[in-house]
Amino acid sequence: MPKLNILLVDNDSGRSAVVRQALQDAGHHVIANLNDDANLSKNVLSLQPDIIIIDMDAPGRDTLEQMREIQRDQAKPIILFSAPNDQRFMKEAIRAGVSAYMLEGIKQSQIMPIVEVAMARFKEFQALQKELEDTRSKLAERKIIEKAKGLVMTRKGLDEESAYQLMRKAAMSQNKRLIDVAQILVSVEDLLG
Repeated sequence: MPKLNILLVDNDSGRSAVVRQALQDAGHHVIANLNDDANLSKNVLSLQPDIIIIDMDAPGRDTLEQMREIQRDQAKPIILFSAPNDQRFMKEAIRAGVSAYMLEGIKQSQIMPIVEVAMARFKEFQALQKELEDTRSKLAERKIIEKAKGLVMTRKGLDEESAYQLMRKAAMSQNKRLIDVAQILVSVEDLLG
């Protein structure tokens, strides 16, 4: 695993010293150790950590909201160590973007395996998100191409394959993508009605 820049959020100096030491022993760099999660998203934006570790006795709604904001604006893997064994809060934390949720009582030897799992889960989730976005984009493009093809079929009296070939030929002759030509056709149709 490459060297990571880690943001540690912990209001217990003894506990954070244990976590910090485990991370440094593994060759990682703790770029900041915050005592609380106030302005967490701003600190993440300015410090640009590779991963965030939050170790709090009782994280609240503000913590969850900041984690959501981080995942929305600048997605990062987040590990949350928390004292309460609250299933509802745990589910909300995972929905907010936590890559690993651990109950208190962690041993120093367990920290790095948890970091590695959180990084792997985050990368896998990011890959799935990208795949979903790509699929949605392709589906949206396909719908536009189908609509444009229907317009060409109606206006030119062509069958589906001929309309597709005509659009493809127009795209190639104009050095454009098929979706670009389809969008122009649909836009013109919407304009002219």
